[in-house]
Amino acid sequence: MSDSSAHYQPISCDLHDYLEIACMRGYVLLVELTDGSRFEAKAITTLVNADKEEFLRLRGATGDQDIRLDRLAAITPQAANAGFGRVRLAGSVCQF
Repeated sequence: MSDSSAHYQPISCDLHDYLEIACMRGYVLLVELTDGSRFEAKAITTLVNADKEEFLRLRGATGDQDIRLDRLAAITPQAANAGFGRVRLAGSVCQF
């Protein structure tokens, strides 16, 4: 689950709520990554590893995958009745 290729930057604390809602409601999301790739997958849960890096666990056609939160550019729920629309995550850092 660890991605040691770059120092982890926590996302904005306010935006974390959208990820939790997506997981609680089991939304299928259009996921946009900072590398430009895009795919659809169901939000399952958020995780934290021993290095305090946070991840979003997604379930797609090829199984479960954990995406480090600072690799997420945006998420968009695909349900017509979703409680929110597209949320841009990239560049939003949580300040402690």
